[in-house]
Amino acid sequence: VQLQASGGGLVQAGDSLRLSCAASGRTFSNYGMGWFRQAPGKEREFVASISGGGLRTYYADSVKGRFTISRDNAKNTVYLQMNSLKPEDTAVYYCAANSRGGIATMIQGYSYWGQGTQVTVSS
Repeated sequence: VQLQASGGGLVQAGDSLRLSCAASGRTFSNYGMGWFRQAPGKEREFVASISGGGLRTYYADSVKGRFTISRDNAKNTVYLQMNSLKPEDTAVYYCAANSRGGIATMIQGYSYWGQGTQVTVSS
């Protein structure tokens, strides 16, 4: 499966952004999806995950209550709605797919990765 992330940009603290990740190549609903992020000088970290059918979601504590992951299987797209953005949310955001179809929080749980989209939050 090929993944293409988009929607990043430069915003101010408190603003919102919605990231999209378009998938192609296989039956999208078979894949659990996740968002990760990597800030300069830091390791890539888990942000959110959603199961193949979209019924289950899971979030990192740092984004819980501010970010929402969702998917539209008819459009082969997963979204990350980011509200109340903070400067510490600044990072390159990556979408990823796992063929097991469920929730996964570890990098090793994902076989397919998009190219990343930059999110910069100014204070």
